[in-house]
Amino acid sequence: MKSLEYITLHRLELPLKVPYKLAFGPVTHFDTLIVNITDANGNHGFGEATILTGYTQETIAGSWDLIQELAKNLVGQSDESNQQLLDQYLVSDPFTVTALASAIEVAKYQGVFLNQSDTSIPILGVVNSESLEDLELEIESLLSSGFNTLKVKVGFDVDKDSLKVKNVQKILRGRAKIRLDGNQGYSRSEAIRFIEQLNPAGIELFEQPCHADDWDSALAISKIANVPMMLDESIYGLEDIQRAADLNIATYIKVKLMKFGSYKNLTSAISLISNLGMKPVLGNGVAGEIGCWMEALAARTHITNAGEMNGFMKPVSSVLQNPLQFKDGCISLEPGYLPNIDLNLINQFQISSKQYY
Repeated sequence: MKSLEYITLHRLELPLKVPYKLAFGPVTHFDTLIVNITDANGNHGFGEATILTGYTQETIAGSWDLIQELAKNLVGQSDESNQQLLDQYLVSDPFTVTALASAIEVAKYQGVFLNQSDTSIPILGVVNSESLEDLELEIESLLSSGFNTLKVKVGFDVDKDSLKVKNVQKILRGRAKIRLDGNQGYSRSEAIRFIEQLNPAGIELFEQPCHADDWDSALAISKIANVPMMLDESIYGLEDIQRAADLNIATYIKVKLMKFGSYKNLTSAISLISNLGMKPVLGNGVAGEIGCWMEALAARTHITNAGEMNGFMKPVSSVLQNPLQFKDGCISLEPGYLPNIDLNLINQFQISSKQYY
């Protein structure tokens, strides 16, 4: 029995309000794929993937080609056949698979994704400014918006980064936790020099200072670090989580929906992190509303720290009829909330679209 009646694909280019600064370059727009499906029972589901090359090996052009090929082969097939097809690409193209698989999950298990009560999911704010004066203004604004955890991007220049962190600590005076994110920007020696200059006061964790594949550096740094360490880009599957635990390499492990291929796989990964004695952190700062919404639902029952699913706040416009809401430092979910895309808004940012039935 076939499981899917229709699949509509949208490729979008979503401009950001301000460039998002990363160690491998500023991001000025999101390259986003949105999947809209109708299953054989008439249920609708939405999925999303925002492709950030450098964080994933996938490219937007390659993902767009692949998702069209997959969608064409999913329509009219059985659930089992569709799962087998998606599983073939989970390791090589997890972001692309996530867009399709999560849309199928939303349609098939809609009751799981319907919020049953008012829920507030704390998320963190990102500190982008550089000068002391700008930092003061930005930090006070973030605090007044209700953020209790702030992320500071480092991995650019050790001395400048160290000064920025000291300024942030001085301005905050313990009023919020600080997460440092290296975004793979440092060599091992640079990361060690940064830690040697680091005052641990108020620092919740230090995330991924070195390249994702450089587990030797991650291990060496973990042995001398004066703050808890977190792996992010190094983690793509359950095997990576197990490896981190076996090496005792990190206190925290960060996961994202788009890296695990489905909501079910994501929650399994979070449970494994906890069962292995590490602390899970969840969320994607480079994701749209649909991805952030699904991560917020997972955080509701699986996460006890501030989520990083703040990507939905960065584009210049929502693409939903019912935009994801932010209030007092939290994603605010009302009872019965399910995202619904707005085709008029989609069309403003659409590069291409395809439909299969």
